[in-house]
Amino acid sequence: MDNNILLSIASIGVLGIACQWFAWWVRIPSILFLLTVGIIVGPVLNLINPDALFGNLLFPFISLSVAVILFEGSLTLKFEDIRGHGKTVSNLVSTGALITWLIIGYSTYHLLNLPIELAFLFGAIVVVTGPTVIIPMLRTVRPNTKVANVLRWEGIVIDPLGALLAVLVFDFIISGQQNNALGMIFLTFGKIIFSGLIIGFVSGWSIGELLRKQYVPQYLRNIFTLISVFAIFVISEMIESESGLLAVTVMGITMANMKDMDIDNILDFKESLSVLLISALFIILAARIELHELIHVGWPAIILLGIIIFVARPISVFTSSIGSDLTVNEKLMVSWIGPRGIIAAAISSLFALRLEDAGYSEAALIVPLTFVIIIGTVVIQSTTARYIADFLKVREPSPTGLLIIGAGNVARAIGKELQSHGFKTLLTDSTWENIRLARMEGLETYFGNPVSEHADRNLNLIGLGKLLAMSGRLNLDTLACLRFKSEFGKKNIYELKTTREKHTEDKHIVSTKHRGYELFTEDADYGNLAYRLRNQAEIKSTQLSDEFTFEQYLKKYEKGIVPMFAIDDKKRLHVFVVNGEMKPEANWIIIAMIDKN
Repeated sequence: MDNNILLSIASIGVLGIACQWFAWWVRIPSILFLLTVGIIVGPVLNLINPDALFGNLLFPFISLSVAVILFEGSLTLKFEDIRGHGKTVSNLVSTGALITWLIIGYSTYHLLNLPIELAFLFGAIVVVTGPTVIIPMLRTVRPNTKVANVLRWEGIVIDPLGALLAVLVFDFIISGQQNNALGMIFLTFGKIIFSGLIIGFVSGWSIGELLRKQYVPQYLRNIFTLISVFAIFVISEMIESESGLLAVTVMGITMANMKDMDIDNILDFKESLSVLLISALFIILAARIELHELIHVGWPAIILLGIIIFVARPISVFTSSIGSDLTVNEKLMVSWIGPRGIIAAAISSLFALRLEDAGYSEAALIVPLTFVIIIGTVVIQSTTARYIADFLKVREPSPTGLLIIGAGNVARAIGKELQSHGFKTLLTDSTWENIRLARMEGLETYFGNPVSEHADRNLNLIGLGKLLAMSGRLNLDTLACLRFKSEFGKKNIYELKTTREKHTEDKHIVSTKHRGYELFTEDADYGNLAYRLRNQAEIKSTQLSDEFTFEQYLKKYEKGIVPMFAIDDKKRLHVFVVNGEMKPEANWIIIAMIDKN
């Protein structure tokens, strides 16, 4: 194989992962950097030419990649989630999406002189926001709970529904291209829809049953599902042309809503695969753009961007939130955040290729126009949303709070002391007596299992940045560490050893790689700390100084002290862990359990 081809393919992979990493580091949606890099290495520097590189394989690669992305997105659409997150979200993904589609379609038709069918196809494409661009923005902006929930669930639900709308509009256009008579157009359109719905539902139910009844071994489940997506897409296309994307979308929705269907592992695998495909796909798509096409859309595209941000989105949000408990400021914040992302970029490129082959020369403008909207909404909204949230007073404080697993006497004493220093704490427990006592002490609580499905939907993590697992139940604490590692990051997961572990052989103890950092000191365990509290030990705060150093502080109490936390002079919380290397300095505050003399 030509070394230049290998170098180009490897370069796409390296650049894609570099963009993903840099996006994670600066907390801006990765699609912005992927498209920018693609434009630079493609039309600007002419280093990568996707058409020459992939030849006839380019179109199949894009088609299958989009199929996987749509399937992965549709797996997150559970109907109970739509019902469970209020009328505002339901309205935004139905009435609001329709309003947005009509405004964008009408504006595109008049501003860019596209054929009306292409204008409304473009409107359907850029209806979609999606979690891949919304969630990184929410982490940076930190809006209050109501705003964050509306935006998060809108992104999750509109992702597959918006894609479905775009697929339907595209199928309608293709039906009209194949037939001139109106009756034949609707007949062809109906055949495409019927084929996609039936094939998608039957295949989704069949594959779901095979997985649910364990007919496919665990190690093959992910690969089996991936190959099934490819197969169903191709089979549907062979039965009725242009029905494949609808089929895989319906297939994913069907599997997501099957009872007792565990799709978490499939979702994890598909998310990893989607990251790889997205990284390569959008560099390739952006590299195909011609600079003269970007220049051609010019000022009309900028005006359209303004209409999307300042007209379509606010009208959609304010109409959808009539009768809700959102304040005017919260509605304005929701109106401001609506970046376009992965689905819009993927399906616009695929549809443009197919429509150009069908004789629509103007379809070439859909891709650069979509990219202008994506880059514009991501750049403008991600760089300004934080300041607008501050101005509107809908921004949560920094995620300095702590999620504490367990609400026993140790957790309550720690939570109360941390709360006195201004740190938000949330205690979770399935024992009502513990929750009752915590509430009586003025602590915020969640009554239930923190790793339950109910907690996934209702546990409010806004403002929380660390996990302290200290329920005294090894299995629960370990599960919580695994569950919240992706939320808080491994470096912010801490676990208090149970007393039973001291007398357990290593082969019966959960591996440390699945657990959090061991809290406090070698001698500290749940039973030991609970016993000390029952014997009138107290959790106290002491400020260090140049005259009273940390070493002197430890010497004063000798073995009657367990250092727990330190607050530095910038009000940042540090946690003492076994084999840690923290060195508290003057003016720091030490929080420790101190035995009664």
